[in-house]
Amino acid sequence: MERKKASDFPQELLNLFDGYVHGGISRRQFLNGAQKFAVGGVTAAALLQMLKPNYAWSIQVPPDDKRIRAETQTVPSPHGNGSIKGYLVRPADEAKLPAVLVIHENRGLNPYIEDVARRLAVADLIAFAPDSLTSLGGYPGDDEKGLSLFQQLDRGKMTEDFLAAARWLQSRPDTTGKLGAVGFCFGGGVVNQLAVRMGTDLAAGVPFYGAQPSATDAAKIRAPINAQYGEQDTRITDGWPAFEAALTEAKVPHEGHVYKGANHGFHNDTTPRYDEAAAKEAWQRTLDWFNKYLRA
Repeated sequence: MERKKASDFPQELLNLFDGYVHGGISRRQFLNGAQKFAVGGVTAAALLQMLKPNYAWSIQVPPDDKRIRAETQTVPSPHGNGSIKGYLVRPADEAKLPAVLVIHENRGLNPYIEDVARRLAVADLIAFAPDSLTSLGGYPGDDEKGLSLFQQLDRGKMTEDFLAAARWLQSRPDTTGKLGAVGFCFGGGVVNQLAVRMGTDLAAGVPFYGAQPSATDAAKIRAPINAQYGEQDTRITDGWPAFEAALTEAKVPHEGHVYKGANHGFHNDTTPRYDEAAAKEAWQRTLDWFNKYLRA
């Protein structure tokens, strides 16, 4: 299928799709709402197909790339769902390196997030991408099924699973003990929550379009935060000024970047919401942030 851009679709349709992928409206409601944009022989169902992920587009680092070693690991999570599986990737050499927890969107550990973990490994970091759907059989290979499973999870236990994964990764003998976290959408919100929970144990956080914590919680953050937002994603981006004020008050090093014209999900290179210029700039900032705070 030909790759479309966000600019190929009306913003109202993209906003409708955003509501659908976050569980705010059903598939049927999306199709009903998309009907008015179904013109020139293109059906509402065809529009949905165009907007959905195509994971073939996300492979920037192949799984068998000789520069990396990848494996599945299971982490005990006694306060969460018992255990959480994930994708561990590191450079092929044996050097001790800083580690980064990679937190997926609200679908589970899909191929795009696995590729993000590999991108970090070729940038000389150890990356671990846990799958919150572990207790329900793991990411099912289909995003709609993934969302349906995700909505069945207990949010409190899920946060404990990610916390267990973070502490396990940090304590591995092949890491330096310096831990960062990057997450996207739901995962961006988890990065912020881990920063609240972990204090100085988290050395750096990069939330991509993630829900911000309350001012009371933000006051507990000690990890330097570099937040990435899309200008069109007002649902999330409008929360940045208050979060920034709380981080300033807490004397936490921070940056926030709002990419002009970019939508929610602009880093995810499997859908038309991908914005190549914004994604590349945000990714470079991510690597620079980790290099600054994890290698010090």
